[in-house]
Amino acid sequence: MAAGIAITLDELVQRFGGEVVGQGTHRVDNLAPLDKAGPTHLAFLANQKYLPQVESTHAGAVLISPVDLDKLNKRDGSNFIVTPNPYAYFARVAQAFIELAAPKAVPGVHPTAYVDPAAKVATSAVIGPHVTVEAGAVVGERVKLDAGVSVGRGVTLGDDVHLYPNVTVYHGCKLGARVIMHAGAVIGADGFGFAPDFVGEDDERTGSWVKIPQVGAVDIGEDVEIGANTTIDRGAMADTVIEANVKIDNLVQIGHNCRIGTYTVIAGCAGIAGSTNIGRHCMIGGAVGIAGHLTLADHVIVTAQSGVSKSLTKAGMYTSAFPAVPHADWNKSAALVRNLDKLRDRIKALETARGEREGDKSGGT
Repeated sequence: MAAGIAITLDELVQRFGGEVVGQGTHRVDNLAPLDKAGPTHLAFLANQKYLPQVESTHAGAVLISPVDLDKLNKRDGSNFIVTPNPYAYFARVAQAFIELAAPKAVPGVHPTAYVDPAAKVATSAVIGPHVTVEAGAVVGERVKLDAGVSVGRGVTLGDDVHLYPNVTVYHGCKLGARVIMHAGAVIGADGFGFAPDFVGEDDERTGSWVKIPQVGAVDIGEDVEIGANTTIDRGAMADTVIEANVKIDNLVQIGHNCRIGTYTVIAGCAGIAGSTNIGRHCMIGGAVGIAGHLTLADHVIVTAQSGVSKSLTKAGMYTSAFPAVPHADWNKSAALVRNLDKLRDRIKALETARGEREGDKSGGT
């Protein structure tokens, strides 16, 4: 944080809510963990196992819940901001500190940028070096386009959108207000659609894959954040839709004509095939693979590295990945799995033999 920027606890409470216990005039200038914080730092407690650190911390103040505050054996002389959700409060304060410390962007168009005369760009927007804004694009108030961003023809960017360096938004796509997209993300590339046109079998097979035009777009709602190098494909005919408040990590692939419900979060390296509908408030773990044309109900959680090949129609947690085990144990388990079909046949044979013996006994009575 920039030197000399500090804020009192009373000012934080006035802005974000909560209640000060201690000296509201105490100033803090940054955030820090409980065990590393100093007198000008604001720390937070979100996990009860760190409760003892609250009593020994040197932090100028601690964000804490009312329940955890009551559990403290020692709190004399300490400062607290009491709030039901210290972790969310911490996130909001961190944003405020960054906002205070960051140099203010100056509206305008960099000399190396190209803005088509047929584009509409708000005077409050910041257009960085080597940015391209094509004809028919609409760039809203206070939009910030960092170096190398490409905005295609007919794209709409809502107010306060921030596109980090080298983001590409293809033609016709829409981004709602306050969307954030990190470096290298690509929105609206063609969906993976090809029709097979082959004749013959095996080595005699001839023909080709015929590309299916992708004439839909991508429609992204308000307050969505998209990680670096994530790709969201445009629809074949209808749009791919990312609803409001969705949060998507780095290196995620979302196929054409998918719909992601509001407040859903998707962790890094997940892949979602085309025409899949994911509900609201879902959590998709890292490296999850979801097949196409499926539906996931609201409040579904899929744990990391799971594969989803069928629709999940009820809320709950789903796992298909095998947890990490020592290599030798895995080899034993793999050997058992390979022989499950033989074990099944033996069990069936034993059941059949037992049934025949029981039938003989009953016939002889």
